[in-house]
Amino acid sequence: MKKTCLVICGPTAVGKTSVAIQLATFLSTQIISADSRQCYQELNIGVAKPTPDELTQIPHHFINTHSIQESFSAADFEKYALNAVQSVFANNDIAIMVGGTGLYIKAFCEGLDEIPSIDPALREDITLQYQQNGIEWLQNELKEKDSLYFANGEMQNPQRMMRALEVLITSGKSIISFQTNPKKARDFDIIKIGLELPRQELYERINQRVDQMVQEGLVAEVAELLPYQSLNALQTVGYKELFEYFHQRSSLDKAIDLIKQNTRHYAKRQMTWFKRDEQVHWFSPEIEPIVQFIQQRIKLSTQ
Repeated sequence: MKKTCLVICGPTAVGKTSVAIQLATFLSTQIISADSRQCYQELNIGVAKPTPDELTQIPHHFINTHSIQESFSAADFEKYALNAVQSVFANNDIAIMVGGTGLYIKAFCEGLDEIPSIDPALREDITLQYQQNGIEWLQNELKEKDSLYFANGEMQNPQRMMRALEVLITSGKSIISFQTNPKKARDFDIIKIGLELPRQELYERINQRVDQMVQEGLVAEVAELLPYQSLNALQTVGYKELFEYFHQRSSLDKAIDLIKQNTRHYAKRQMTWFKRDEQVHWFSPEIEPIVQFIQQRIKLSTQ
């Protein structure tokens, strides 16, 4: 049987972690996270990590592996995840990857183009200017300096926009021009499974999750991270809104409402990204139909 990686993707709060753990239990295998924030040791409640019991139940890769003070890119994830999947394949025919960071999943499945390394001082300067001037500053900078990205890039995603500006200043070329190489071949099969729910149901789950995070101590977690608020890892929904509260630029209720709103917007962007991928097979977050589909696909691939 050829080695196979099952990639479970979809928007935040749709139920990816639960489905992945049930699948990993059924298949007696391990999970590789494809979440760009759950890898950070200092971030817990606000990034909806698997619980300690879940992490004990199933071995996970890329959870609590890095510090927020480390720089980590999608290209770094590609190398990490390819090593991790080979580690899983040493004892299992099937591995599971789960997450909502589309660029990380793309890097693992298809490879990334070689993009120039960025001077940390430049990254810090762009991050600072974004914090001071907001997303409109990023949009104007890219409109004036990188028409290719302005026309084709994610112009509502500050992380992607800051990355585009870094690459432009470093190389003199649009990041779009680095994204034209053919896909890299992998020596294992990849089956992509997307999870989705009706929009209103997903949004209700997002709102409930944010309320639960607050009850579990999210505000205290963010307070401890105030000295590090300028780091790239903390330009994250659930943290940046509460930084505004601690700086007395927002009430707590307003900050919580903004977390819900920005998380809903993020989920919409995630769905837009994953729906563009015609290789994704879509399911509601129920384990039985997914198991049946996987059994059929793997059986077909071995005939």
